[in-house]
Amino acid sequence: MDFKLTKEQTDIQNAARKFAVTEFEKNYVLELDRTHKFPWEIWRKAASLGFVGLDIPEEYGGQGYGLMENALVREQFCCYGGGVANSIMGSYMGSKIILRKGSEDQKRRYLPPLFRGEAISSAAFTEPDRGSDLISGPLSTTAVREGQDYIIDGTKTFISFASIAKFAVVLCQTDPTSTPSYHGHSTIIVEMDRPGVEITEMEKMGWRTNPCCEVAFVNVRVPEENLVGEEGRGFYQTIDLLDETRINIGASAVGMAQGAFERALQYAKTREAFGRKIGAFQAISHKLAEMATYIEAVRLLVYKAAWDFDNGEIDPKLSSMAKWFPTNIAVKIADEAIEIMGGHGYMAESEVERFYRDARGAEIYEGTREIQKNTIARFLLGKLR
Repeated sequence: MDFKLTKEQTDIQNAARKFAVTEFEKNYVLELDRTHKFPWEIWRKAASLGFVGLDIPEEYGGQGYGLMENALVREQFCCYGGGVANSIMGSYMGSKIILRKGSEDQKRRYLPPLFRGEAISSAAFTEPDRGSDLISGPLSTTAVREGQDYIIDGTKTFISFASIAKFAVVLCQTDPTSTPSYHGHSTIIVEMDRPGVEITEMEKMGWRTNPCCEVAFVNVRVPEENLVGEEGRGFYQTIDLLDETRINIGASAVGMAQGAFERALQYAKTREAFGRKIGAFQAISHKLAEMATYIEAVRLLVYKAAWDFDNGEIDPKLSSMAKWFPTNIAVKIADEAIEIMGGHGYMAESEVERFYRDARGAEIYEGTREIQKNTIARFLLGKLR
């Protein structure tokens, strides 16, 4: 077993950290967070340097690397700003469905602008009355054929980037009679400027630089050529995507945990109380020792999941482990960092309260911790009666 990164991977990791140190300036990131602004300038610079679409084939505008390299960049970026980092690295959401199952024309038309810093995409799966449940009954968002078009009606919620996206990959019910109902799911590309698309931004606790929206589709007409792959395969396309994106969220969580830890460690080395540095107190030093150990453990878990994925060993159980445990640990680390820094940690200027808010969001995105545990348990136990 070889636990070392390749020289090329190390170079990518170092380049990502250098970029984050330079571009994720503390006060600028805090201001973006306060004002709920997407980091347009940083995003464009990241795209020009190849960080956006690192894991996309070169013929479609990417860099041709794998999930492992993408995870390394996410981790480094998130050390300096979880919300901003995920806004940049998540700006091509849903595009992997097009890459895997779309027509060549769809790939050529929709993908390259995402990686040149010219367009943003979105993925619209979640519905207001369903949350993470995609299998209990038909979706309320329907796509009905009318001639050579689909007419889409319904509402999606908690949709990242919808208000600034060029297009979204929308999960729809194309066959309401299918049994089970998810055999009637299909994914359709919907340009967000089409008549009948109504977008409302939502305000959330963390990840504030990533716009979160409710999207209503009211008699939205799209051509049948916007169908991705075959009708009835949308559920499986979505699940396949989540097996990958959950590992990315885990990598982001490792970065946020590392960022919160580094700030708490520096504080413990410099802050004095009762005549000595607070890091000299056993209560604080033990906290730091535990934090460092947890981070090392979840980093190895994420790297293992990413390495397996890149080598064709796609394991939904491991993907869920690599999403649930690192995000859970990131929340714990950020919470302990606030505890170590006391009142200073509770202030926005310290950065660790933002790490806490962003880490808490990571626990929910791409499926809650309960959903991840359900997936893990299902693969461990099978069906029990």
